[in-house]
Amino acid sequence: MSFRVVRSSKFRHVYGQALKREQCYDNIRVSKSSWDSTFCAVNPKFLAIIVESAGGGAFIVLPHNKVGRIAADHALVGGHKGPVLDIAWCPHNDNVIASGSEDCVVKVWQIPDGGLSRTLTDPVVDLVYHQRRVGLVLWHPSALNVLLTAGSDNLIVIWNVGTGEVLVRMECHPDTIYSACWNWDGSQLVTTCKDKKIRILNPRSGEILNEAIAHEGSKATRAI
Repeated sequence: MSFRVVRSSKFRHVYGQALKREQCYDNIRVSKSSWDSTFCAVNPKFLAIIVESAGGGAFIVLPHNKVGRIAADHALVGGHKGPVLDIAWCPHNDNVIASGSEDCVVKVWQIPDGGLSRTLTDPVVDLVYHQRRVGLVLWHPSALNVLLTAGSDNLIVIWNVGTGEVLVRMECHPDTIYSACWNWDGSQLVTTCKDKKIRILNPRSGEILNEAIAHEGSKATRAI
C-alpha cells in the first residue's frame, strides 16, 4: 500500500493584491536602456527612476507619498549629456544619489528634503576618469564618501567623493564588468565579468584574492 505525503506550506493561502491605480506611480516613461543595471533605486525618503529624456540622460526623484499620475513636465535630475545607465542612493545620507552615464561621467547629486521643485542640472561633484560609458555605481557600505564605479573601459575606480579624487584604480578585468558587490564591511569586493569569471578583490590594493568560472552561459551574471 502506497501513500503520498502532502507537505503543508505556510504560504499556501497567501496571495498578492495589486494596489489601486491612484496608489501607484503612473505616467513615468521608464528608460529603455539596454545596460543591465539599476533603473530604479529606493531609500527611506525617495524613489528614483531612470527615464527617457531628449537631449541627454535624466532620472526622476519622487518622495514616497507622491503617488498617482505624475505630470509629464515633472522636475528631473538632468545634467548628463548621454543616457543615464545606473543610479545609487548613498547609504549614509538619504539626500545624496550618484548616477553613471553613457557620457563617461559620474555625477553626485544633493536632493532637497521635499523633493525637486525644478529640474536639477548642477551636481555636487563630477567624477571624470572613465574613457567609455559608466554602467555601474556602488557606494561603500561603511566608509563615508567612498564610491565605486565601473564602465565599458573594463576599469573599476574607487573615488573619494568629498575631494573628487581617485583612491584606487583596478585593471584586472579583460572584458566588460557586469556587476560588483561589497561584503558587509567593505573589506572585500566580488565582481562578475563577461569572461564568465567571478573575482574576489582587495579594494585597497586591487589584488585578486580568488577567482573562478561562474556560469557557462552567455547571459550576464550578477553578484548580490
